[in-house]
Amino acid sequence: MRVIAVGTRMPAWVDAACEDYRRRLRAPWRLTLLELPAPQRGEGADAVARARLGEGRQILAQLEERSRAIALDERGSQMSTVELAQWLREQQSTGPALDFIVGGADGLDAAVLARAQRRWSLSRLTLPHGLARVLLMEQLYRAASLIAGHPYHRA
Repeated sequence: MRVIAVGTRMPAWVDAACEDYRRRLRAPWRLTLLELPAPQRGEGADAVARARLGEGRQILAQLEERSRAIALDERGSQMSTVELAQWLREQQSTGPALDFIVGGADGLDAAVLARAQRRWSLSRLTLPHGLARVLLMEQLYRAASLIAGHPYHRA
């Protein structure tokens, strides 16, 4: 599994939390974080559209042909932790890598959303990108723990 995220300058607490959850995951699960630089943003709608397009190109360039892309998107479906664990268990048996995509401040480009096999909303709340990364990685760890029968998740 990979988390592909736009933005390279996260607060230290975000980096520490993400690394902690990444490190805790045990075989057969492996999680990596790939940070992509956010392009410079100018003023106006055209500048936002150009930045989103640039981010989209960077993201698409990182996706392998067979990987399954999951776009984190506020308009996506939501899952409980148990549902996430069930979904991950199904994905584990079907093969290709999972790429969880966290876009920049203005969301994901249409081409990235079109490439995604799933759109997932972590919450109906608006979350800062750093917190979204931590929440995503914690939930992936929690779901993997649930699959493994580890007591971390208490329902």
